[in-house]
Amino acid sequence: MIQDEIDDHSLSQRDKGYIRMRSIMDYGMGILWASMGIFLIFIKQFNTGLEARFDDPSMKAFGCICFIYGLFRVYRGYKKNYMKER
Repeated sequence: MIQDEIDDHSLSQRDKGYIRMRSIMDYGMGILWASMGIFLIFIKQFNTGLEARFDDPSMKAFGCICFIYGLFRVYRGYKKNYMKER
């Protein structure tokens, strides 16, 4: 906990801006990916006329993958682990 606080104080304003921008981008892209996954999984309930074309098990599996990836992007935006050395 204390190490994280020390690391936050050692970052420059440019690095903090970069982290903030990446975090906002990850939140936004995560919401978009998760929304697309929900749309593909529940396409019959949205009544868009695309049900005949996209209502097969492979598209539902792709929708699940999109939803999981969206959750991962939101998590990555929450953790803000961009400038850490590996």
